[in-house]
Amino acid sequence: MMGSSAFRNAKLVLADGVIEGALSVNDDLISDMSTGPSGVGEDLEGDYLIPGLVELHTDHLENHYRPRPGVFWDPLASLHAHDVQVAGSGITTVFDAVRIGSDLDLPDMKIHAAKLVNAIRTGNAQGWLRAEHLIHLRCELPSHDVLDHFEAFADHPTTRLASLMDHTPGQRQFLSMEAYKLFYKTKMGTTEAEVEQYLANALAQHERYAQPHRKAIVARAKVLGLPLASHDDATLAHVEEAATDGVAIAEFPTTLEAAAAAHDAGLAILMGAPNVVRGRSHSGNISATDLVRAELLDILSSDYVPFALLQAAFLLPRRVEGLSLSKALATVTRNPAKAAGLDDRGEIAIGKRADLVRVKMVGEMAVVRGVWRQGQRVS
Repeated sequence: MMGSSAFRNAKLVLADGVIEGALSVNDDLISDMSTGPSGVGEDLEGDYLIPGLVELHTDHLENHYRPRPGVFWDPLASLHAHDVQVAGSGITTVFDAVRIGSDLDLPDMKIHAAKLVNAIRTGNAQGWLRAEHLIHLRCELPSHDVLDHFEAFADHPTTRLASLMDHTPGQRQFLSMEAYKLFYKTKMGTTEAEVEQYLANALAQHERYAQPHRKAIVARAKVLGLPLASHDDATLAHVEEAATDGVAIAEFPTTLEAAAAAHDAGLAILMGAPNVVRGRSHSGNISATDLVRAELLDILSSDYVPFALLQAAFLLPRRVEGLSLSKALATVTRNPAKAAGLDDRGEIAIGKRADLVRVKMVGEMAVVRGVWRQGQRVS
């Protein structure tokens, strides 16, 4: 339903600073802003009013669908639980990462991916989702059937991003084989012999499939006009390959060298908000906060903790000298929207979508007190 609404006594976080004032919404767009006191609209009691957050890469839906190894939840119920938490964390646009490409853990990945994709499409069509949900295909290149999966899900309006992934041990995220063995044993509860067999199989698949599948997906994405992201770039060669392939976003570069090269190549650099909140990478890679200090970070992603996105944005100005709240919030609003080609949102400005979040500071914690998507309250 379209309509009008107004907010007053708010700290409006704009692209270039924070002002105290009022904001009006007409239909689903921001129609007016003013500074100073106003007697019109909902009194926000001095709380912040920020743009709705834009999340480009979250595994959170998959975690609801597969809460434990071998346990699969109803996909619509999983989407509902995920959507409630996402919206409650101030995220109004979310790219749900759906992994494609089977492996030894999940040999029937296409069935699982189809359930999640269909749930997202159903929720959008029926209009009960709080946030706007789009699809990010996580293409596991060494998988034997990833091309078949890509063709099944890529050519649809809800699919708006694809990432080129290769989690083969010994490179990218897990340069250390010993670190990978520890991660895999802890995650899957397997024996040493089972880990060794898994590693042998994974390396064989990488050698056979990774490069041919990368070339095919890059070519098909260009035909579809689908933006691409690289993943876990660790070396100059990785970045050069991404730039040659026309990749727009460098997700989670693992080294300062790779991040600097990606920046020089014009790629938008994305890192995990949990990395900021925790102060380090869970895999022992480069710190996201260090990349902010080096002016090499453009976008934050909540990754596996939805609330980490807002939490990190409000933490960064306290962690990085000279960083304004406006610039910190751009990493979770305007910058990801721009990188994904969503120029209608991500900023509090006249004519932009009225995706808004009311934030109250409770001590040093940013607390979400209200969320509006296209002018309608959703949380």
